[in-house]
Amino acid sequence: MVAEDTVLLREGVVSLLDRFGHRVVAAVGDAPALVSAVARHEPDLAVVDVRMPPSFTDEGLRAARRLQRAHPSLAVLILSQYVEQTFADELLADRRGAGTGYLLKDRVGDVEEFVAALERVADGGTVVDPEVVRQLLARRRAPLARLTPREREVLALMAEGRSNAAIARALVVTDAAVAKHIANILLKLDLPPAPDDHRRVRAVLAYLRG
Repeated sequence: MVAEDTVLLREGVVSLLDRFGHRVVAAVGDAPALVSAVARHEPDLAVVDVRMPPSFTDEGLRAARRLQRAHPSLAVLILSQYVEQTFADELLADRRGAGTGYLLKDRVGDVEEFVAALERVADGGTVVDPEVVRQLLARRRAPLARLTPREREVLALMAEGRSNAAIARALVVTDAAVAKHIANILLKLDLPPAPDDHRRVRAVLAYLRG
């Protein structure tokens, strides 16, 4: 099945797959319809866009992850204009056994290669766009490079042992702004909440090592 909010692209993918002998059981334009259609039709493979209504952020990704948990045998091929790095990390670490793929729309230049990639995913393989791999490797080599200049300022002040209130005074911003910067820093440094770790300390250690 195909989940893509752009009608022309959705119909184009459906027509392409039909031409190569694949049966498309449903074609939808938003994440709730995707979830419902998978439950109803139980397809072998879902081709999913990342950004769909209503907010056009990551509805497709979140729906795909839910579907992978609910339907372990469902193969999923993500088509995106962007590298969503958190999902790509999860994809590469995934050991479900079902096929998974991540291709960038503007780099799909050969119809037969696209269909071959789709078939590899349907057969249980993993297909990742080389640009996705390049960005992930660059991200892992230089985690601090993902921070904005202001986030680096905040992290430097954290390394000095300053509290959020002290950082806010030093940068002449609100406490809420500092809290938001710190949340972004922890996210970009891949420091999820953990019961036995102090993420703020780990962020400072990453800064000192960098």
